[in-house]
Amino acid sequence: MEFSLEFIRTLATGYLLFIVIISIFVLTKGADIAIDGAVALARTLKLSPMLIGATVVSIGTTLPEAFVSVVAAWSKNPGLALGNGVGSIIVDTGLILGASCLFFKVPIERYILNRTGWIQVFSATLLVMISLGVRFFCPQPILGRWVGVLFLSLLIGYLYLTYLWSKNLGFITPENVVLNSPIKGIIQVFIGLFLVILSSKLLVVTASELALRFGVPEDVIAATMVAFGTSLPELTTAIFAIKKGHPEIMIGNIVGADVLNCLFVIGASALASPLRVPENFYSLHYPVMLLVLYSFRIFISMKKHRFFSRWQGAYLVIIYLIYIFIQYH
Repeated sequence: MEFSLEFIRTLATGYLLFIVIISIFVLTKGADIAIDGAVALARTLKLSPMLIGATVVSIGTTLPEAFVSVVAAWSKNPGLALGNGVGSIIVDTGLILGASCLFFKVPIERYILNRTGWIQVFSATLLVMISLGVRFFCPQPILGRWVGVLFLSLLIGYLYLTYLWSKNLGFITPENVVLNSPIKGIIQVFIGLFLVILSSKLLVVTASELALRFGVPEDVIAATMVAFGTSLPELTTAIFAIKKGHPEIMIGNIVGADVLNCLFVIGASALASPLRVPENFYSLHYPVMLLVLYSFRIFISMKKHRFFSRWQGAYLVIIYLIYIFIQYH
């Protein structure tokens, strides 16, 4: 990693921007391949479509965030590690979900949202409460490895609950999509993970160098450019689901991805290396994250509506745009 950073520092800024674009593309492609392989394996094992969407697909689309943040934590870039997880939640809910509701008719699937949606809000609130606790009771606001253990333990509980909810729905995977052998799915998963790991390492060192050159804090870069780039799998999934006439898949994936960004991405990062919480997380990143999540929770509770309204989508997008404007001005 040190050699890679030294090499990156010798390159012109234009080349660094090009590397970021290529890294994000490979990162997204690798995640897509891993998702395809994981879904194929899940179908081979005859898991239900809800379990595939809420767990396998969501885990697949959060692989970029997870690897970028873990590598950043190992590289002693806590702002990048934490900012990527929190920023991805804001991108997913504020921008991707907001834009989908603004331009398309998105149904409110209350069975999923009244279960996974509460875990989405709970996990983010727990992160903020722990961060506030270490700020007031510890010399330095640091999320220790115990936070990683706690979050990953909660992740296991979330996956188990999702499995139970999936069984209650009683969906059956169609027989005509079952593979003759799981080997193809396994190969796809390994190839996808290799591309994700390789490109995430390159993206971390390049983004860190760009942050230094432009005088922008690493957590700001992480919460905007890198967070948006690693959220491209969620964006791709959202567009594909809507085009195919299944916007409910997009909703489930985004809500599940938010849960995983908190419990999986930040949890794994904290376990890899304790994360120092920068001061502007308390004044900006955390408040915006809670604002979009609790606003989304309120929209779900409006029981007289079967679909999200355009004004609700516009509201979420405006919050995201204001969030970006504040950081760069």
